[in-house]
Amino acid sequence: MAIQPILRLGDPRLFNIACEVSEFDTPELEHLVEDMFDTMTAAEGAGLAAPQIGIGLRIVIFGFDRNPRYPDNDAIPKTLLINPKVTPLSDEREDDWEGCLSVPGMRGLVSRHKHVRYTGFDASGATIDVEASGFHARVVQHECDHLDGIIYTQRLTDPLKFGFTEELLGSDQLSTKGCPE
Repeated sequence: MAIQPILRLGDPRLFNIACEVSEFDTPELEHLVEDMFDTMTAAEGAGLAAPQIGIGLRIVIFGFDRNPRYPDNDAIPKTLLINPKVTPLSDEREDDWEGCLSVPGMRGLVSRHKHVRYTGFDASGATIDVEASGFHARVVQHECDHLDGIIYTQRLTDPLKFGFTEELLGSDQLSTKGCPE
């Protein structure tokens, strides 16, 4: 369909809590989802939330087969998740570097649950129920945070572990592993 502009940090719409989707299997929803996948693909992201393109609905997408920005990470199934709920499956957490299409060129160290279950619906309203670990779990948590108006910069483990990607790579602080966007 169409690549949409991605809102950047500072746009107040990124801090709003998104509304639940109440109608499934509509042409409007189909077009929105196509636009989201087109936008995410064009930006070489691992995920995208509807609020990042100015749509205040509880919709996230994520996944890739191969992505040159994430060469050390396994593929994540391409997923549309509507009205998601994320539940940690253990207290185990993992620190890793994250970025965001709404905060271009920057990365920060964020602690996330290592194992989660996410539930929600697909475009037709069918139930989705998946357990995820590692990078897959990180991406889901990152994208679902957007639905509650939370940007990863609000979850930094240490403000000194935040900066421009090029400078972090130059200082060997940042590996290419992780970094969902």
